[in-house]
Amino acid sequence: MTEIIGVHDCKVDVKGRLMLPSALKLQLDEVISEGFILKRSIFQPCLELYPRQEWNKAVSRVNKLNRFVKKNNDFIRIFMAGVREIDTDSTGRLLIPKDLAVFAGISKDIVLASALSIIEIWDKDKYEASIRDNINSFSDLAEEVMGQLNNEE
Repeated sequence: MTEIIGVHDCKVDVKGRLMLPSALKLQLDEVISEGFILKRSIFQPCLELYPRQEWNKAVSRVNKLNRFVKKNNDFIRIFMAGVREIDTDSTGRLLIPKDLAVFAGISKDIVLASALSIIEIWDKDKYEASIRDNINSFSDLAEEVMGQLNNEE
C-alpha cells in the first residue's frame, strides 16, 4: 500500500498542468511509472488522484456490486463519472482535464493533500475553508470514528 504524507501548495498553469512537488515525487517514486487515476471526490469538492495499485483495489470492491440492483448501478455510474487515466509528462507534470478542474473549482492555486493512500487535489481556498469549517467539530468526529478501536491491530 502506498502511504502518502504531507500537504503541498502548488500552482496550475493556464493549460491545467501541475508540477508534482519533489517531496511528493520521492514518495511516489515506486508507482509513478504505473500512472494514476484521477476522479471526482464523492464527499468533497475536490479531485482524488489514485496511484494505479490503489485504484485497482478500489475498483475491485466496486466490481463486486450486483449491477442488477438499481442503487448499485447508479452508484457505479456516478463513481466512474469523469474518471481519467493520468500520466506524468517528461518534466513530471500532470494534466488536470478541464471538466474535472471545473468540478473542483480549480483555477490556479491548489493544495495536494495526502489522504493516506491517495492524494486529494483542492482549490486552495476551498481546502482552507474545509479545514477551518470542520476544525471545531473534529474532536467529536475523532471520538466517533476512532474511539471504539481501543488500539486493536
